[in-house]
Amino acid sequence: MTIPEDRLAQIANRFAELEARLASGQLEGEAFVAASRDYAELEPVARTVTEVRAMRAEIAELAALTQDPEMAALAGEELGELRQRLPEAEHRLAIALLPRDSADERPAMLEIRAGTGGDEAALFAGDLYRMYERFAAEQGWRVEPVSMNAAEVGGFKEIVANVTGTGVFARLKYESGVHRVQRVPVTESGGRIHTSAATVAVLPEPTEVDVQIEDKDLKIDIYRASGAGGQHVNTTDSAVRITHLPSGIVVTQQDERSQHKNRAKAMQVLRARLYEKTRDEAQGQEAEARRAMVGSGDRSERIRTYNFPQGRVTDHRIGLTLHKLAEVLEGPGLRELVDALTAEDQAKRLAALDG
Repeated sequence: MTIPEDRLAQIANRFAELEARLASGQLEGEAFVAASRDYAELEPVARTVTEVRAMRAEIAELAALTQDPEMAALAGEELGELRQRLPEAEHRLAIALLPRDSADERPAMLEIRAGTGGDEAALFAGDLYRMYERFAAEQGWRVEPVSMNAAEVGGFKEIVANVTGTGVFARLKYESGVHRVQRVPVTESGGRIHTSAATVAVLPEPTEVDVQIEDKDLKIDIYRASGAGGQHVNTTDSAVRITHLPSGIVVTQQDERSQHKNRAKAMQVLRARLYEKTRDEAQGQEAEARRAMVGSGDRSERIRTYNFPQGRVTDHRIGLTLHKLAEVLEGPGLRELVDALTAEDQAKRLAALDG
């Protein structure tokens, strides 16, 4: 995709203007913060613009030198190399200029729920959570459980965690959907392969400014916690159930001993779900944008199969199969899947712009 020179000049001029404003020492407070943010976002784009413009200028000079009999051979060789490298640089620039999801740099709420398959589904939900924990550690992110409902056999019936770090949502947003596992359960004496599933949802973490919740729209119930959890369980009314009346969204939280802590965590989850609902409605009005995505993020969409007997993982959205099941579940192998999904999404959006 060839980007016109006037567009490149516009970007370079904008970056130079930001540099000058920040160096002037005249910006303070919010104006300085806003300019610094714009500078940080534009810097990698401007760097690539400089590279592309330099290559184009050098190609023009070398093309002129090929008319000189004494320089023609040497100039022709360098010209050929540059013409091979330029499309790759222009492709990187085109990707950098794609409209960005405003939520990409945000932390994310990771929700994993056991689906069909009973105990085996709960064990698989636990496997998925550990996979994301390890992947997050590799990225330098922090994972903090918000609520969990552990299964007696191990794993989770449901677990919600907050993932914080740089670019969390951008890297994890394609994980939303139904993950399917095919393996022989430890409880299966006949050696038969069972198919189970777990649902993953990745929600961008909103701020209180993004989602404003009125007290009058909430119904809050306080009750006694139940289940495993130590001596405090069933002795104090600390569990919280919050119902958001306009949307019908219900969030329960009972992991903390403190009613106030449970309420704060429940509000955190509620805010994320309301923000997701708002984003879904906005995307629903942008059919073309949704069609350009690798997946809709719909939790009912089967996106990936983990086949233990064959040691393979298949992502159904892009038709990619990796015979690296153990490596994927250990975290590092997941990076290959995430990179492939990101590249596919970028390719589709570039094609949409060209078409």
